[in-house]
Amino acid sequence: MKEKLATSTVMHRSAAVFGAVTFLLLAACGGNETPAADVTAPVAEAAVSVANPNIETAKQWVTAMNTGKAEGLAAVELLMADDGKLVRGRYVGFGFTWDPSDGEGRMIVGTVTPESPAAEVLLPGDEFVSVRGVEVNEANMDKLDFRGKPGEVVEAVILRDEETMEIAVARGVISTPISKAQSLEWMATGDGENWAPDKWELHEAVGNDNVVYVWTQSWVTDETSGLPVEAHTVTRFVFNDAGQVSRVASLSEDRFALEQAGWNISR
Repeated sequence: MKEKLATSTVMHRSAAVFGAVTFLLLAACGGNETPAADVTAPVAEAAVSVANPNIETAKQWVTAMNTGKAEGLAAVELLMADDGKLVRGRYVGFGFTWDPSDGEGRMIVGTVTPESPAAEVLLPGDEFVSVRGVEVNEANMDKLDFRGKPGEVVEAVILRDEETMEIAVARGVISTPISKAQSLEWMATGDGENWAPDKWELHEAVGNDNVVYVWTQSWVTDETSGLPVEAHTVTRFVFNDAGQVSRVASLSEDRFALEQAGWNISR
């Protein structure tokens, strides 16, 4: 969470070379009847127009996200429009986050996705006491039985304002985009010490007007298994007229990454 030349840079240089070659050919053919400035001006303007500032902003965004938690938060605060949306990967579940690095073995709800199944029963700050009859502790937090097909109900006990409550949540498809404020809140719950990958590369950044795609690759070490994991990600940015990110979404090799770490998907 070494950067190669973006396609826009290559296009810019190609246009600049084309302009220089055009000028030399005209001069060799006795082009003194037409001032050189008049001939090359349209080419120079075309070269300048190739540069897309949104591509540089998108590269700045992914660089920050792969550098560290503080840098990522700062990038969202600076580069995202106030009405911007982050589209997270779709999945079947409940729609809440918690901090798995909690050293006290407590599963405390950090954020709740709007319009998700969890939004009907959970609040930030709720603490899971047990899930399907299994008491939550530090050793089993990442192994609790939240699994199931869409519509399947999971029963649990939570602690809210020092009072225990029994809840039941039906699993569903989570696909609701979140706002800039919600994005910052969600990112704030992340583990800053393990935020950045061991290594990453920006392979390509291309764009047309207000839409930009960035292809990156990252390498990490799975904390549990100690196995190396690498994956590719393509991030799509949509910019508003002010050059701010109005919508951002990514496609990544999540399943491939899990399989490299020894996980498997089963019914």
